[in-house]
Order: sequence, then C-alpha cells, then structure tokens
Amino acid sequence: MPKNISLTRYLVEQQRVDGSIPAQLRLLLEVVARACKSISMAVNKGALGGVLGSADSENVQGEVQKKLDIISNEVLIEANEWGGHLAAMASEEMDSIHLVPSRYPQGEYLLLFDPLDGSSNIDVNVSIGTIFSVLRKPDDHPGVQEADFLQAGAKQVAAGYCVYGPSTTLVLTVGGGVAMFTLDREQGSFVLTQENVQIPADTKEFAINMSNMRHWDAPVKRYVDECLAGKEGPRGKDFNMRWIASMVADVHRILTRGGIFMYPWDKREPEKAGKLRLMYEANPMAWLVEQAGGAATNGKQRILDLQPTKLHERVAVFLGSKNEVERVTAYHTGG
Repeated sequence: MPKNISLTRYLVEQQRVDGSIPAQLRLLLEVVARACKSISMAVNKGALGGVLGSADSENVQGEVQKKLDIISNEVLIEANEWGGHLAAMASEEMDSIHLVPSRYPQGEYLLLFDPLDGSSNIDVNVSIGTIFSVLRKPDDHPGVQEADFLQAGAKQVAAGYCVYGPSTTLVLTVGGGVAMFTLDREQGSFVLTQENVQIPADTKEFAINMSNMRHWDAPVKRYVDECLAGKEGPRGKDFNMRWIASMVADVHRILTRGGIFMYPWDKREPEKAGKLRLMYEANPMAWLVEQAGGAATNGKQRILDLQPTKLHERVAVFLGSKNEVERVTAYHTGG
C-alpha cells in the first residue's frame, strides 16, 4: 500500500479507476469526513470548550441530550445541506427528516446519522463516535418524504463511522470492502491506514451488558452461559467479555481483532424489538461488518434484509465474527 493515501485520493481512485462510486457520492463522503473532523475537535477540547454536560433537553427517543449531541447534529446538518449532493437528512436526534433548503441545489442522496454515539461516555473521556448511512433517493416522485428513507439496509450505497478515541479513525465502505483512515492532525486530513479489513470468523471475546442478564430471553442466556463456562463447558475455550457502552467503539474493536457484539431484545420493554436504531446504527454497522467478512442478524434474520416501517425503529443486534453470530442466531431460530 502506498504511503500517505488521503481519503480524497482514495475516493477519487474509487470513482475514476474502479468506477465504484459516482462523483456526487464521493463529494458527499468528503463533506461528511470534514464534519467528523470538526466534531473531533470539539470532542478533544472537552471541558476546555465548555461542551460537556447535559443540554437539559430530550431527543425523540426520550433520552436526555448532551451538549455535544446537539453540537454534533448541527455540525453535520450545516456541513451537508448546501453542497448539492443531498435531498434530505435524518438524525437520531431529530423527530422527522430535515429537507435541504430550497435555496440550495437538490442532490440525489439521503443521509442518515447518529451524530454522537455513546453519549453516556462523553463526560468520562471514553471513546465515542459518529455513525452514518447513505441511501439513494427514489426517483419515482418529486420532493422527499419520510417514506423515502424506509429502505432496507441492503440498499445502502455508503456507510461508515468515525470513532473519537486516542486517535480519530474514519471507517468506510462503499460496497467493495472496508477501509480505515486515521486523522493526521498535522496535515489536517484522513490518511488510509488499513484496507480490506477482515473480521476473524472465530473469536474468544463477546460484548454485552451483563447487568441486563435477568431480563434476557432464553437463547441469549444459553449463549452467554456457554461462553462463561470456559474450557470446561460445551465451547471448550475461555472467553473474555468486553463492554464499552459505545456501539461505535465496541464495533471498532471487533473490526480490528474480532468478537461478537450483542444488544438483544429483553423483557424490560417487551413491546420494543430492541434498543438500537435500525436506520442510524444497526444498518450501517451491519453492512460494515458484512463487508469485512462478518455477519449481522436481529437473532432471527439478516439485519440488512429488514424492511423498516418507521424512521426511529428499534432492533435487536447480534454482529461480528461470523461463526459466533450464526451460533447465537441458531439458538433463536432452533436451527
């Protein structure tokens, strides 16, 4: 791999040489990356920038918003609405879709994002991140409506996340594998640091919030109990448990060295299919994981095949190393 390949050069080559992305999509992804750089700077300033703490408001999910949630949401909207690449946006932090103002050119893409995943970790200086997904706007009618966003994850044309940790890393797929870029603050640009990311099919690590064990369904209890039984149990090997409480950080670890991430349905809110949002979190992460050779299901079927029925729909998530995801899915389906 040549040294110092910038994100811009990588995307240009994807467009010009491989023909895998149109010019407008390339420009859109560059704008998203610039917005992530701005969010990274705000995150890095922390208390010095006066951005920590609660904003004393709630989002559409009924969750208390942090100041950085609101700042990140505004950064992404302002960066993307004027470039002519988008028709509309949707965010985990907004009730409904955000149309590109009529004073700006209208593009052919739809952008969905979780502006700052892992908000509970903001004030304690633990890795958080931005997750995004790009869809093509249906061309069978003028304008944009909420129903245009309700596309299965398999129809995504780009997806990725940016994790704000010891280094700021942008992870991206446009359907030809997964690439990682690290922010070089001296150059001010994202530089390619890993191509063709692959998740090992087998693992000895699992990530789940163990405090919810008493609320889990039987298949999840069975799987975790077998992991905890170690070498003496049916799995014949010892497992480690990891849980960062920031999906973007947990998934980044899995893409880096393997593992399985689980956020299952539980009995606390039985009417809800799960905790995580299908459109803003599960779909983009599922596509990234699949592009890296892993698997992603809701316990019963492939996440990317799910047909959304509403913008803020929730879903159970099992993703990561293929053999482990297939095992816990089989426990749910009786296979």
